[in-house]
Amino acid sequence: MTQPIVAVVVTWNRRDLLAESLRASLGQTRRPDRVVVVDNASTDGTDRLLRAEFPGVDAIRTTRNTGGAGGFALGIREALVAAPGALLWLMDDDTVPEPNALQALVDAHAAYPGPAPALVASRVVWTDGRDHPMNTPRRRPWAGRVASERAAGIGCVPIRSASFVSVLVDGSVVRDRGLPIADYFLWNDDFEFTTRVVRGNVGIFCPASVVVHKTAGFASTDTDPGERFFYEVRNKVWLFTRSTGLSPFEKLVYGGRSGLRWASTIARSRDRGTLLRCLVRGLVLGLLRGPRPNDAVLAEATRPPGAGRG
Repeated sequence: MTQPIVAVVVTWNRRDLLAESLRASLGQTRRPDRVVVVDNASTDGTDRLLRAEFPGVDAIRTTRNTGGAGGFALGIREALVAAPGALLWLMDDDTVPEPNALQALVDAHAAYPGPAPALVASRVVWTDGRDHPMNTPRRRPWAGRVASERAAGIGCVPIRSASFVSVLVDGSVVRDRGLPIADYFLWNDDFEFTTRVVRGNVGIFCPASVVVHKTAGFASTDTDPGERFFYEVRNKVWLFTRSTGLSPFEKLVYGGRSGLRWASTIARSRDRGTLLRCLVRGLVLGLLRGPRPNDAVLAEATRPPGAGRG
């Protein structure tokens, strides 16, 4: 029996890009069976757009911005309640898939000559067609000959992690491994989630599935991030000290790389003072406490305005 496909899109104050993304998603050669949009308390008329132009979409509107992490946790939870055996197509609101993007993901998932992949990621390009540096899946190191040949046989590559910019995830694996961690808010939530999903399972990159990531510029996330650098540091500390997504050896390797990248980011920044303050704050808070349970974070985001904690 063919698995249903539920697209989950998270948005915040990008009404026009969201409309473009939804039109492209609903215009796929293989349409998703259901589309869930999590509107993170947008103030730009996104709710009116969804009611007027996309009445068939299941819209969830939060009462506060939960970031990408909370939005995907909420959307995936809703999708799995309605369709427990679904494949989940996860996308940001500035992602515009090419017409065959979903079909290519589904074909790769079905054609893989081994255990069904837990995750299949798209090729992400910028508006000029170049591969986007923000969304390059991490190849699986030491994948082994068999895994590499199986993936290559269907035009794919084994990977260890991916971003939330167009990735097809098996809902049964999510039920086993858990939702994205909502308290991450933004940055590294997709890295933590996908490494947890892929660990001990198969993850592949499918270049035949192409999506356009319409970011404002062609740059990676470590280009002078400002105050958001706090989330990069705190969330990486959480990932390396509390997540089960990486093995101890992987945590050592990725931790070392992160430290070098932080140093490079600070050295190149025009506002080193801000980044240094965010570094110290992120390290301290990341070590002192872990992320709050999803139930607590999502309850706050869906509680009616003015309602007490109970």
